[in-house]
Amino acid sequence: TTANSTRDEELEAKPGDYEKAAQSYTQAIKLSKDKALQAVLYRNRAACFLKKEEYAKAASDASRAIDINSSDIKALYRRSQALEKLGKLDQAFKDAQKCATIEPRNKNFQETLRRLGADIQEKLRIQFSTDLRVQKMFEILLDENSEKEKREKAANNLIVLGREEAGAERIFQNNGVSLLLQLIETKNAELILAAVRTLSGMCTGHKARATAILHYLGIDSICMWMSVDNEEISLAVCNLLQTITDCLLGNGQSLGLFQRKLLLTGCYCLASVDTKKDLRMITTRLLDMLVSKKVSGQGRDRALNLLNKNIPRKDLKDHDNSRTIFVIDNGLKKILKVVGQIPEMPDCLPLTENTQLTASILLNKLYDDLRCDPERDNYRVICEEYIKGSCSMVSGVLQGPFDLGNKLLGMKGVMEMMVALCGSEREIDQLVAVEALIHASTKLSRATFIISNGVTLLKEIYKKTKNEKIKIRALVGLCKLGSAGGTDYGLRQFAEGSTEKLARQCRKWLCNTSIDARTRKWAVEGLAYLTLDADVKDDFVEDEQALQAMFELAKMSDKTILYSVASALVNCTNSYDTKELVPELVQLAKFSKQHVPEEHPKDKKDFVVKRVKRLLKAGVVSALACMVKADSAILTDQSKELIARVFLALCEDPKDRGTVIAQGGGKALIPLAVEGTDVGKIKASHALAKIAAISNPDIAFPGERVYEVVRPLVSLLNTERDGLQNYEALLGLTNFSGRSDKLRMKIVKEKALPDIENYMFENHDQLRQAATECMCNLVVNKEVQERFVADGNDRLKLVVLLCGEDDEKVQRAAAGALAMLTAAQKKLCSKMTEVTTQWLEILQRLCLHDNMEVQHRGLVITFNLISADKELAKKVVETELLEILTFIGKQEDDPKKQHIINAARDCLTKCMDYGLIKPLSRA
Repeated sequence: TTANSTRDEELEAKPGDYEKAAQSYTQAIKLSKDKALQAVLYRNRAACFLKKEEYAKAASDASRAIDINSSDIKALYRRSQALEKLGKLDQAFKDAQKCATIEPRNKNFQETLRRLGADIQEKLRIQFSTDLRVQKMFEILLDENSEKEKREKAANNLIVLGREEAGAERIFQNNGVSLLLQLIETKNAELILAAVRTLSGMCTGHKARATAILHYLGIDSICMWMSVDNEEISLAVCNLLQTITDCLLGNGQSLGLFQRKLLLTGCYCLASVDTKKDLRMITTRLLDMLVSKKVSGQGRDRALNLLNKNIPRKDLKDHDNSRTIFVIDNGLKKILKVVGQIPEMPDCLPLTENTQLTASILLNKLYDDLRCDPERDNYRVICEEYIKGSCSMVSGVLQGPFDLGNKLLGMKGVMEMMVALCGSEREIDQLVAVEALIHASTKLSRATFIISNGVTLLKEIYKKTKNEKIKIRALVGLCKLGSAGGTDYGLRQFAEGSTEKLARQCRKWLCNTSIDARTRKWAVEGLAYLTLDADVKDDFVEDEQALQAMFELAKMSDKTILYSVASALVNCTNSYDTKELVPELVQLAKFSKQHVPEEHPKDKKDFVVKRVKRLLKAGVVSALACMVKADSAILTDQSKELIARVFLALCEDPKDRGTVIAQGGGKALIPLAVEGTDVGKIKASHALAKIAAISNPDIAFPGERVYEVVRPLVSLLNTERDGLQNYEALLGLTNFSGRSDKLRMKIVKEKALPDIENYMFENHDQLRQAATECMCNLVVNKEVQERFVADGNDRLKLVVLLCGEDDEKVQRAAAGALAMLTAAQKKLCSKMTEVTTQWLEILQRLCLHDNMEVQHRGLVITFNLISADKELAKKVVETELLEILTFIGKQEDDPKKQHIINAARDCLTKCMDYGLIKPLSRA
């Protein structure tokens, strides 16, 4: 570094030079051992950081310079400027004061002092005003004689203030937590909500306050408030506890010196700040809530949701699953107790419709979070010890981990116990056993045993019982076992040849709102099996009341309902996979007197289309969109695939795609196309392609959403997909690429160009046309143009040859692409005459084409060649193209083809400008 680089002058460099200047000062600091020189270097680097608006670094460097020379006035002033920008007005004022003392006549220092003084006074005024406002709000809220409107306004203001950092800190420092606790103790629902929401705002993103509030309020009190039978309060307290947990897990500010003083002194006395201990304490209390009769159903759900969200690892690459191990060792039996509850029993814990399913989901998540066989064996042993002799426990666990359920079914006496309970005279035994059999029937390894032992009992229960809850469950059990057992145990045999009767009964249960939702959901599961019958599904879609009831139930957070609804809709839309019957094999089967399944008349296309229209009219898209929003633990990959199949069926008719878009189908399909089974993603991507092919992207996929659709469309461009999927994906990409350059760039980044080029070689006319049209839009992009300019590729040759195709649509698209390429890149004009000897013949054919659009594009290409270079123009003039241009240019003006005549005349005018031809005579 030169000596001049240490001189302290005003930086007059360009903005881009400050970074280089800072780097130079950094190198000089490392090389210099002279303290005085180091002070100047630090001071100058501080000036660079000020210009770069890196104020913390500027303040740090200025402080280093001051440490060496305490009277360095420029370093003091620069630190004052940096501190002011950082909001530390009092410290900035002190530095400016020192500067003014050293140079009393310096007007800059005097002006800075005046400005900082005024800012400090304003800050104090606002702070004092805020303190008064906080005090006033609490006075109004705690005064029982205050008017209702004033109390509501004060409560809302307090919530807003608690969400702001400055306001939260003022409440915290002015004994606000204690006052908020007084509001909670009033037992007034509105005041409790206001207090809890204010506390949530104060905790958000701030570990210090969150820790202090947790210890001041106490986890027992927080859990008690969450346990109340008031949905709003329970949810608000749950959000507060989640906010505190987020902070303890590291999603908030760390403890600063000031906050530690507050925590360790006065009413916020805290012996130690142990985050792991606090998290374990919260987890223990939540597990205790699960088995407490004092906890409401809402509160139990909140506790389960918090455990579901915070205990299992979010990223399996993280090897620490200690929280999961802790819960299994200390709370697995408590979770099992929840899933094993029987609502009909008098000693049942308070539950909601979702409690037991949420507990089953937690069991599943905990099991999936285990890392090795010893950990899974420990989980299994705890379950085995707990469920012995309790069929209800088996039912709950069977909804959880699949392989664990299979092992439990293999335990000695478990299957026999379930079957025996079906024959019990007690209705409660029958209810529990039937549910267990239903869940067990999904474990295919045990299906044969269940079919051979359970079907007869279920038939008897269905026919004899008068309890609707048992009857509907028995029906679903028969549906599932009939499906697993084949014709011998099929439903047709049970129903004496008529599944319509069973379906009508299921629809009655489904529409009967006096029956609890937990029972009605079994009707949906029954219909999921019964709609395999063509007569049943045709009647079902005509029953608008039943459809609406099913859609309403689909909004519940229930894994079984979502899967059942999706299955029923797949059946109704015939969107399941079907095997093609080979005629020769059919004849062979008939000859050998084997049964050959025939297509039901109501499964033919006309009936399917009619059912799809009926479902769309009933609002099926809105229901599906709502289902897609469900939690991933509830919306399984299998359910996603089924929903994607339904969407694809709904998008089959182009006339219906507007309805799908209007009801939110476009948005709902995007996550289905990127997550789930491979088949599901392909089906969803194909549905997106159908929408993208004919719809305005700005309406179908507004905002940034349109960019998320590109990848699913590109995924359909490979040989593993069928021709229709390739074709409609290309149409969608063509539509997108014509909208904006940003979308064209997205298509390029998704590496779609090689695939699109491959389809331009396809023998299939429609695929070749679609790919060429897509490329016609993409060549507007500069990056795509550069790929054509690059040496060593045949891209331009391909486009030129496609211009000579017999297919008019391919010709038009290729000519459009070539016209834009030659207009944008002059290099491509000369390159065009070199890639193939047929270029002239092809260009002449374009200029004489019967289709005026193709002809115009040919003339534009010709004009681009002539305009690019005089030598190229000379080459064109020496060919028959000149006669063609002259013939077209001499024609009388005609509004219908004036653009063509003008294009030819432009070519001739350019040739005249070069002096290659004489002025045109129209005589």
